[in-house]
Amino acid sequence: MTESRTRTPATPGVLVDPLRNRGVAFTQEEREALGLTGRLPSGVLGLEQQARRAYQQVQAQGSDLAKNVYLEQLHDRNETLYFKVLTEHLTEMLPIVYDPTVGEAIERYSHEYRRPRGIFLSIDRPDDMEKAFATLQLGPEDVDLIVCTDAEEILGIGDWGVGGIQISVGKLAVYTAAAGIDPRRVVPVSLDVGTDRRSLLDDPLYLGNRHPRVRGADYDAFIEKYLETASSTFPDALLHFEDFGPSNARRILEQYGGRYRIFNDDMQGTGAITLAAALSAVKVSGVRMREQKLVVFGAGTAGVGIADQLRDAMIRDGADPDQAAAQVWLIDKQGLLTRDMDGLRDFQQPYARDPAEVADWARDDGAISLLETVRQVEPTILLGTSTAHGAFTREVVEAMAEGTERPIVFPISNPTSRIEAMPADVIAWSGGKALVATGIPVPPVEYDGVTYQIGQANNALLYPGLGLGTIVSGASQVTAGMLLAAAQAVADQVDPSGPGASLLPPVENLRESSAVTATAVVKAALDDGVATSKPTDVSEAVREAMWQPVYTDGAAA
Repeated sequence: MTESRTRTPATPGVLVDPLRNRGVAFTQEEREALGLTGRLPSGVLGLEQQARRAYQQVQAQGSDLAKNVYLEQLHDRNETLYFKVLTEHLTEMLPIVYDPTVGEAIERYSHEYRRPRGIFLSIDRPDDMEKAFATLQLGPEDVDLIVCTDAEEILGIGDWGVGGIQISVGKLAVYTAAAGIDPRRVVPVSLDVGTDRRSLLDDPLYLGNRHPRVRGADYDAFIEKYLETASSTFPDALLHFEDFGPSNARRILEQYGGRYRIFNDDMQGTGAITLAAALSAVKVSGVRMREQKLVVFGAGTAGVGIADQLRDAMIRDGADPDQAAAQVWLIDKQGLLTRDMDGLRDFQQPYARDPAEVADWARDDGAISLLETVRQVEPTILLGTSTAHGAFTREVVEAMAEGTERPIVFPISNPTSRIEAMPADVIAWSGGKALVATGIPVPPVEYDGVTYQIGQANNALLYPGLGLGTIVSGASQVTAGMLLAAAQAVADQVDPSGPGASLLPPVENLRESSAVTATAVVKAALDDGVATSKPTDVSEAVREAMWQPVYTDGAAA
């Protein structure tokens, strides 16, 4: 019996390298030079033709999750083509590659697993970090941006363990599509510290560490080792933290923000985009930023993080720091926070009220309610980060409208099932006076003959430009001034003065918008003395730094 010598030849490397692969866009000369003779159909299609076909294939998918899966498969085959499609159809694709559809992809990660993307670091093997980064075969100056997550608080779906790598991948895709950050110079990272989700621990196909989340000193040591390793391996990289648990997110940022180039989008990005909406609203209300009175309903990390940025904006507008803090009221599950309460978090304490100040306020079962606070304070801004659906009742909104001429109302909790009030109700209950922005996309609202455009406080309007500006400036840290500059740049891109005008720009022109934001951020980094690169023409430097999804000469070599 003769042994068969037939075998399937290995696919030439360029066809399985998504950074170099062009598929049928390779010319006949390139196919010959790269050893691809006979490995592709005869026809040669350019990038524009490929993009049209790929977009048609996306549209043919039966669900948003199927579209997400298709796009990830395209991402794994041909990055230039993937970003060409994403960039040209960003408004349509943003909710597919990121929130909300990416949440479904994360839940299905272990069952839909196809190929790895990124670096997986395990708390069970902390000494592997240097070796793991070394497998990228990238030099110290080759990485601009790393997005990591420990996946404890993924979007609105909570703890999903190792599947959280998809949030890092999705975030980086938005950075590239929206701000032109070079996809060859970014790294998604999973910090796998375990999971407390029983369904994952019991799933025989789950791909992450099969134990409860590690906390305490071991967790802290793991995070510190990650920061030391990532920053020493890639000293120029911005270290983006995403979807960490609230207490860990704030603690990491406060402990290491002055030592490393760190950015936390859940805290800083959400705060800055909400500030942008507030800056737009202030133009309409006529009340100076330093005179704003803010009530925050939902005094967790996100709510207080936004309060911090609004307070900083008050100070920059001339308010005394103590005065600015005194113009913020926090309400949580136990009602209005006062200094005599047990269990106040450290970040809540600067805003807790003197009990004597509120001694004669009405109470409900011992707690001072949101409605009572609004009636007593007469705030100019009401911010909702509580995820308590319907918390902004008609009585609350009417009390806001009685206390100030143009009440600023931001119910930014998401998804829709958790929003504090729908914009249509807020506008009607306020008699059309409220200035509204939300955390979810909302169609225009008709009221009393006016069409109200509802701006979405979507972090994608801000963080891509902030990241690009940080990279171009080589900023050693992300400062409060850089965040404020980003917020102001976003606010300046919309005219909110017309009847029913939006407080925030749409995402249709996100790439151009990100360039404007990045330019403002570079200038702020220079002003704050943290820039290590000092371009003579900031706007030109930003635009030159923006990667374009095109096939370039030599890219396939």
